[in-house]
This record gives sequence, structure tokens and C-alpha cells, in this order.
Amino acid sequence: MRFSYKILFCSILIMAVSFGVGGYVFVDDVFQTSLERETKQAKDESSILQFAFETAALNIPSKYDMLQNSVIEEIGANLERGGQGRLLRLLDEQQKVVYASEGFVEDTALLDSVGATTRAWRVISLQGNYYIQTGTMVTTLDRILYLETMRDVTSVYAERDRGFAVYRNITLLILVFSSVLMYFISSWLTKPIRLLTQAAKKMTAGDYGYRAEQISLDEMGQLTCDFNHMAGVLEENIHKLEDEIRAREDFIAAFSHELKTPLTAVIGYADLLRSRKLDEEKHFLSANYIYTEGKRLEAMSFRLLELIVTKRNAVKRQEEKAESLFAYLEDVYREEKNIRLNFQYEPGVVNVEIDLLKTVLINLVDNACKASKEGDLVEILGEQRKKGYYIAVRDEGVGIPPEECKKITEAFYMVDKSRSRSHNGAGLGLALCAEILKLHGSELMIESTLGKGSCFSFLLTDKEAEADGEEENHTVGGAAGSSGGIFGAGTGTDRPL
Repeated sequence: MRFSYKILFCSILIMAVSFGVGGYVFVDDVFQTSLERETKQAKDESSILQFAFETAALNIPSKYDMLQNSVIEEIGANLERGGQGRLLRLLDEQQKVVYASEGFVEDTALLDSVGATTRAWRVISLQGNYYIQTGTMVTTLDRILYLETMRDVTSVYAERDRGFAVYRNITLLILVFSSVLMYFISSWLTKPIRLLTQAAKKMTAGDYGYRAEQISLDEMGQLTCDFNHMAGVLEENIHKLEDEIRAREDFIAAFSHELKTPLTAVIGYADLLRSRKLDEEKHFLSANYIYTEGKRLEAMSFRLLELIVTKRNAVKRQEEKAESLFAYLEDVYREEKNIRLNFQYEPGVVNVEIDLLKTVLINLVDNACKASKEGDLVEILGEQRKKGYYIAVRDEGVGIPPEECKKITEAFYMVDKSRSRSHNGAGLGLALCAEILKLHGSELMIESTLGKGSCFSFLLTDKEAEADGEEENHTVGGAAGSSGGIFGAGTGTDRPL
């Protein structure tokens, strides 16, 4: 059953019970009041008749020693004629009827409750009419008699029945009108639930971007708002999962492709060496090719291992001087003759895992050298900023298309596959850099212009830096288009190494 129908039926049931009980109590209270009034009048009338009977008996001439039954009948007849619609009955000491009005009830059970000082009464039903019967004891002229009266109160009961009928009809009309009104009210109250149900069905069908309409500001409106927020978070998580699945599939496909080419060559040349007797030159070329491809596979496996280990392990950071990092790079690339390397850096302290950060810097410098032509300039820059130490590697190489900048940190992704393979690359270096920087609470920022060069940079934040401190407006030479700082004219080492 729909929730709106439950509200409707419960409301009708509550109103029906409330009106029924309330109407019964109200009408019955009016009836009891009227009946008490009639009972009081009946008792008063009985008292008056008792007094009138005693007075009439005393005024009769005393011809006999005691009051005769004939006299009693005469007094009873006079008393009956004296009141319109009055019914009475007189009984002797043995409760035998001496005089009774026509239609008086024959039952004498009421007299069992009558005493010398006790008056009894009851309500009886006789031939469809209702009466209040009273009984009292009359003592006069040495006679003990019983006087009973019957007062017609049928109108009181008829009024009660009329009250119940009128109230019942009014209650039915109110229930019908209230049912129609409650139907629209319940439909309006449950509309947010129907909208939430519709949204849930849409999302179940795969439409994760669907949102329920918020039509109120009450608890149901807040529930709709919370549901939409939950749906947004769910949609975001689903997209992340889809991206992860897609990235995993791309990773497996790329990894398989990267293995297929060298393995095919290795197997082919190995089979050639095994099955044929080659001259010395061809033998050397085949063995050299096997060695070269084997080294590339070895380098790729090491990079993959580093990438996996980096994702799973936490780093132990310690403070190091920034100058030592740049000195290390100068030593590593001292023998490089084809590319001009320019080191410009300020003194500073970085809080890092030194070996991992060296891996990042070597990968960035290697990529810059691979992207540059002979004689091009590669700048390795360092600057102390308010929030930490800023490092950038800038080249004047081929550049990266804008649509590729967000993808190059994915494993096995290579902008120019032929150039990367010629340098024994597998597209894992930048992915490794991104993961290492993420462990240090930083990220790799990429700025590139196709045909003019690229700039890879990151900021190593200082734990003691103020959280609300604004970063100084320093950028890397021409890469961001600003001047000032050491990245302007520069005072570092500018020489081919």
C-alpha cells in the first residue's frame, strides 16, 4: 500500500473514532442531564401526590375506624384527574392494588426497595414508551399504603436518538469532506518521497547525474537535499572507479604492448643465433639488440617496482639542505655535453625523503634532456618561498600538446612513443614522480607550449609555514610570464656540463 494511502486511511480512522466517541459522549451527556431533570420532577411530583393524598384522607369525615379501600379509590381517581397524563397506583399493606390508572405497569418489584423513609425510582420501557416509575410509602389513619407514579419521558429518549442520528449524519459528511481533503494533503506531503523514489529508480537504471527536485524546506526537503548530496558523492565515486578501471585496463594493455615488442625481438634474434651460424658482425648486432632490449625491460621492471612500492609505503621525511640536491644533480650530469644545463637556486631547507626526491629530479631532468635538441638550454631552478621551497625544471624542447598534459603522469603513457623508445623509455617516469610528490603532500605542475618547451615544477611545503600565509608572486622565468627573484637575470651556473 502506498504511503499516502496509509496516511489517508489512518487519518480517516482517527477522525472517525474521535468523532464517534466525542459525539457519543456529547449526546449522552445531554441525555443524562435531561433524564436527571425529568427524574427530579418525577420525585417532586411523587412528593406532592403523597402530601395531597394524606391531606385528602384527613379531610374525609370519620365514619369508620380506618381508611376504607373505597375512599382510597376515590382519592386516587381525584388525584389522577388533577394532572394531565398522570399515571398512579395505590396499593394496600399486602401490596395488593387498590387503585391503578389505565395502562399502569403490573410489575410491583419496585416496592421491595421502598421503606418508611425511602423513596425508590426506576426507568421502565412499556409498549415502546419510556417512563420514570417512583414508589413511596404513605401512612395515614392507621393505614400503610404504597403510592406509585409513572412519568412519561419518551420525549427525552427520542431526543437522544435524534441527537445520535444528526451527529452521525454530520460525522459522515465531515469524514467524506475530510477524506477528499486528506487525499490531496497526503499526496502533497508524500510528493518528496515519490520524487526520491523516482530519482532512486533513475540512478538504478544508470542515470547517476539525475537529482530529486527539492520542493520544501522542512525535514522532507532536508532529506531530499541530503539524498542529492549523497547521489553527488556516489556519482563522483563511481566516476573515480570507472576511471580507475579504465586506467587499469589501459595500464595492462600498455604493459602488454611494451612487453610484446622487445620480447618478440629478443625471441627472434635468440632463435636466429640458435638456428644459424652467423658471421661475427651479424652475431654481434643480434647479441647487442638482445642486450639492449633486455636492459630496457630491466629498466621498465625497476620503474614498475619503484612505482608499486612508492604507492604502498609511507615516506620518512627529514630536513635536508636544498643546495645538496642541486649539487648532486650537477655531479650526475657533469658529463652531459649535448645539452646546456643552467642551475639557479637559493639556499633553503626541505623536509623530504632525500632518495625519493632525487629520483623525481633525475626523471624530470632526463625528460627535459630527451625533449631538447642538441645545444638547447635546460634550467634547473630553486627558490625559497613563504609556504615552502619551489623547484622547477624548464626546457626549450618540443613541448606537449595541451590535451596531453593531464595524461602524461599516467603509467605507460607517452606523447611520442617512437622518441621514448629510442631513449629506452616506457612512460613510467612521470607517473613515479607524481606518486612520490603526492607522498610529500605536493603535486607536479606542468606548463607547456607546443614547439617552445615545457616547465615541470612542484612546491615542497614547510611544516612550520603559517597556514594563512599568502604565496609570493614568483614564477619561473618565461614559463609563467613574470619577472623578479632569481628567475629573472639569475646568478647560478650557466655552462654546458
